Amino acid sequence: MPTYTAPTRDTRFVLNEMLDLASYGNLPGFENASQDLIDTIVNEAGKFCSEVLAPINQSGDEEGCTRHEDGSVTTPKGFKEAYDAYVEGGWGTLGKPEEFGGQGLPHTLAMVVEEFTASANQAFGMYPGLTNGASAAIEVAGTQEQKKAYLPKMISGEWSGTMNLTEPHCGTDLGLIRTKAEPLGDGSYKISGTKIFISAGEHDLTSNIIHLVLAKTPGAPDSSKGISLFIVPKFILDENGEPGDRNGVTCGSIEKKMGIHANSTCVLNYDEATGYMLGEENKGLAAMFVMMNAARLGVGLQGLAQAEVSYQNGVTYALDRRQGRALAGPAEPEAKADPIFVHPDVRRMLMDAKVFNEGMRALCLWGALQVDLTHKAQTEEERQLADDLIGIMTPVIKGYGTDKGYDIANNMQQVYGGHGYVKEWGMEQFVRDSRIAMIYEGTNGVQAMDLCGRKLASKGGRAIQAFFKMIDDAIADAKGNEALADLATTLEKALGEQKAATMWFMQNAMANPNHLGAGAHHYMHIMGIVTLGFFWLKQAKTASAALTGDPEDKAFYEAKMTSAAYYAERFLPDAGALRRKLEAGSENMMALPEEAFSTAA
Repeated sequence: MPTYTAPTRDTRFVLNEMLDLASYGNLPGFENASQDLIDTIVNEAGKFCSEVLAPINQSGDEEGCTRHEDGSVTTPKGFKEAYDAYVEGGWGTLGKPEEFGGQGLPHTLAMVVEEFTASANQAFGMYPGLTNGASAAIEVAGTQEQKKAYLPKMISGEWSGTMNLTEPHCGTDLGLIRTKAEPLGDGSYKISGTKIFISAGEHDLTSNIIHLVLAKTPGAPDSSKGISLFIVPKFILDENGEPGDRNGVTCGSIEKKMGIHANSTCVLNYDEATGYMLGEENKGLAAMFVMMNAARLGVGLQGLAQAEVSYQNGVTYALDRRQGRALAGPAEPEAKADPIFVHPDVRRMLMDAKVFNEGMRALCLWGALQVDLTHKAQTEEERQLADDLIGIMTPVIKGYGTDKGYDIANNMQQVYGGHGYVKEWGMEQFVRDSRIAMIYEGTNGVQAMDLCGRKLASKGGRAIQAFFKMIDDAIADAKGNEALADLATTLEKALGEQKAATMWFMQNAMANPNHLGAGAHHYMHIMGIVTLGFFWLKQAKTASAALTGDPEDKAFYEAKMTSAAYYAERFLPDAGALRRKLEAGSENMMALPEEAFSTAA
């Protein structure tokens, strides 16, 4: 049976040492985030996820969710008790506003809990994860009455939430949706249509489910400019604000999926269900994107989460499994064979996982801090910079983070050899669960096009220039430090590849837009590689400074320095190869006629 132990030491390193979160104590929400509180939250969240959620991950996958004849759904054994414990612990309230029952702490700390939860039990974590996104959309776009009616119980976890976008005939192209919203003249609407792939769409964990549904009102433009967003509760609230009559929304079926079986991914049928407009008419996408952007950051975190739990189990197996001898001679001559941990190819996979996980964790927590600073930094200039940076990094966190997270899970399954293909070891579940993250909340090809087609040129390229400056400044600062100079020089070369790729797009994509489409995936990966290189430079700088003293856990900081050097050797050079692929353009990719793709005789 697989196991999981939350990486609390590395998380505390990023929060307390690299980001120095306590230094933001002059900002709203940070004043109570002392290092003692940070450490307590990290350690206790790690304990909860490791001891309560991880033990029901494999059993939940095997049992799955059950739909009953009346359309109700029950979650796997132990999930309701675990959810109640999650709510009682207040884990979903950390970064939420105090006005509606939250703890008002930085979003950065909530991100820690999200990572640990997703590693321990990704399917479970999606239930509160969807609620977080739905409550954020209501907080931003809702009226005061809507906020008071829904937010306190969604934030507490008494009620849950969902997002309803996709329909059987349309996914990314939301302008094609057919769900209708007929006004009733009293401020409410009748919602009719079918939505698919609705995560956490029906379940037994909460007393009400608040669906956020995209639909079109009569006469609305037949495009994405004609979409409105509606609050559609499973139970209509009575005069006391409590769940009353059952609304006209039912679960038609649970999708038969490759993974995340313990999350009820539903087909939801809306039959004149009562709904209430959230935000302005025909501007539903703007409100929904609040939820979608939060979800994209959360999905990027899932890439890290599955890579982390896979890595932990890969290390354990590699240390225990004995096959063959070390190439340089027997490592344990008294035994019949050495642990496979001694073999360089196994070490390659383990080191690739280690440096990705620790670099990605630094990126995700830094990204969460930018979300905080977007709202809470002292000056408009600081808020704008944070917003620019997290805006351009969101598709990279989601796209690159989940592409690599899936690769890592695959490689950790490979460490197990034949046993990795067998269910009882649990590795195949991590591979299956990690695969969805590359698909939902906008496939990674869509993320790459969002980055290259929208974000690069947005506001005159202000965000990408801020990104380049941030890394250039860090490189210049590090070159004078002997311990960091080699890493800084290698990162500078990789950053040069990204700058060259950016310039190539500027010179060629206008004349032929297919050049941009053909190179977008490669560009997203170049930026991901460079970004993690930047965070390895930041981690190495922090570790190097710690080693000038006499730290108790000296080995931890020494491992950081070795890992940073490994990342520079093994990851950063890939930026050049990807740039050359990008600059190949689209001619040969788009040249063949349709019939050339047929394999028929």
